[in-house]
Amino acid sequence: MHCSSMTAPSASALSSNRGFHGESRVLIGNGQGSLVGVLNLPAGFKNPPVVLLLHGFTGQKDEFPIAAIDAGLFAHTAKRLAQDGIGSLRIDFHGSGESNDCWEETTLTGQIRDAAVAFDYLRALASVNGSKVGILGYSQGGLIGAHLAAMRPESSVVVLWSPITDPLPTYGIIMGRETVENALLESDDRVVDAKLCWGGETKLKCAFFKELPRLSPIPAIGKYTGPLRVIVGLRETIVTPQPAAGQSLLDCHNGIHDLVEIDSDHDWNASTTIKTIDDLLIPKTVDWFKSHF
Repeated sequence: MHCSSMTAPSASALSSNRGFHGESRVLIGNGQGSLVGVLNLPAGFKNPPVVLLLHGFTGQKDEFPIAAIDAGLFAHTAKRLAQDGIGSLRIDFHGSGESNDCWEETTLTGQIRDAAVAFDYLRALASVNGSKVGILGYSQGGLIGAHLAAMRPESSVVVLWSPITDPLPTYGIIMGRETVENALLESDDRVVDAKLCWGGETKLKCAFFKELPRLSPIPAIGKYTGPLRVIVGLRETIVTPQPAAGQSLLDCHNGIHDLVEIDSDHDWNASTTIKTIDDLLIPKTVDWFKSHF
């Protein structure tokens, strides 16, 4: 967790190293301040399609570490996308990772705004194909990705990994049902200490919890008609029950879509092996983007 008093920059990128093939750190401005991201452009491809990667709850732009390799899930995915000629931008939402503001100020609507700013940045970026911008969201990032697709229905392709589909009970699992219920009764500015089901603790203002009953991604995804793939783990203990939770998004989506079921937990077995990620999750993701860009 961190706080920053950075002065808000303009709505354009402060630095982007346009045309750079490889990874570069970028700063993307909006009214709140700077979002920090990593732009990955594949070598040998002029104006490639590009995917915006949206991290999960308490996460950051590289996502959680994968066993046996020195890389986070999103950093590893970005390299695999680049091998197939697809660029990517992975961002820290405000209050997360390197981006400014306080984590405890985080709200879902704030993250949706951040995602829209990053999406618009990619649409205007000269070094990528702005007409081919996709979305990849993991867990809470999947919820954000569904809302982003509703706000930006021109999104070319969407893939959602273990997306949160029913926020109120899911965050009851993550932080405890009693914690969530009590937070709903408090004032927006009250700070709540919550223990996380995977270990550790976090602090959030009650404004975060007040949004949970009204920000379902299920009706939101109905406003997006482009290609949608949802990938879920059948041994989930956080976004449950599966595969029904994943299917609920497809039931409201009018367009090309499918559901991929994987024998994994919420983190794609990353604590014990890379095989699930390398042999199933990433290939199923890259193939979808390549087929529909």
